[in-house]
Amino acid sequence: MQSNNPVFRRSSEFQRNGATAHGDQAYAGNGSPYAGYGSDPSTWGTGAPGQPGYAPAAQDRMTIDSVVQKTGLTLAVVVVAAMATWIMTPEITAYADLSGLMAAATIGSLGAFALSMVNSFKRAVSPALVLAFAAFEGVALGAISKLFNAQFEGNVVQGAVIGTFAAFGGTLAAYKFLNIKVGDKFRRGVMAAVFGMVGLAVLEMVLSLFGAGIGLFGVSGLGMLTAVAGLVLGVFMLILDFDFVEQGIANRLPERESWVAAFAMTVSLVWIYTNLLRILAFFNQD
Repeated sequence: MQSNNPVFRRSSEFQRNGATAHGDQAYAGNGSPYAGYGSDPSTWGTGAPGQPGYAPAAQDRMTIDSVVQKTGLTLAVVVVAAMATWIMTPEITAYADLSGLMAAATIGSLGAFALSMVNSFKRAVSPALVLAFAAFEGVALGAISKLFNAQFEGNVVQGAVIGTFAAFGGTLAAYKFLNIKVGDKFRRGVMAAVFGMVGLAVLEMVLSLFGAGIGLFGVSGLGMLTAVAGLVLGVFMLILDFDFVEQGIANRLPERESWVAAFAMTVSLVWIYTNLLRILAFFNQD
């Protein structure tokens, strides 16, 4: 089974053959031995990574616990960096100098974007780079959230945080209890939409440098179209993340691939948060 998500498809273990078909996806198990495992557990964990016959030992495999731990650590870095940025930057007043806050938002955003590209296409997952991405993302979110909090009334930041975790819980419940299956067309469509949205963001940034921005990602009527589309897309990204975790556990991926899941879910949650922030700001502006 191959994933069209560049974050997932670089995992050679995830692309092994030998899993049984399940809809239009492939899952290991279902009564058949996984490729690389014999019926004798004492033979498990032999060979070298990436070579035929290799399979991680039971304690070195991806589990729900390992995914939760890595994701929790990654999100904790985001939150700590965001809080530090909020506290260490000057209070926003009518005469405040916002250059430091804007610089933090810009540096954090550019650093997070660059590391997200590296983490997406890097063949071997690097926990250090995932955590570095989380730190840059936290700096950007802390600065942006502080700006929104000062500009718009109605506790938009608090509402966006609550809404993000509600979206995560609701999507997880729907995935689990509605038995959602991710097909190839859905996966390709979501990833195409993600790259399309990123392309629009880059275009808007370039136009803004020349004073010709059209407000695609602002708090306006046009911006609301991209915000709502981005929110829906973020939920779809979470579904891909849950599918990756489910299949990764079924395919007995190495434990280090839990960092891939942590990175992907952090990206999805940040995506949902920023779009919710714009939507709530739109309805709370004067």
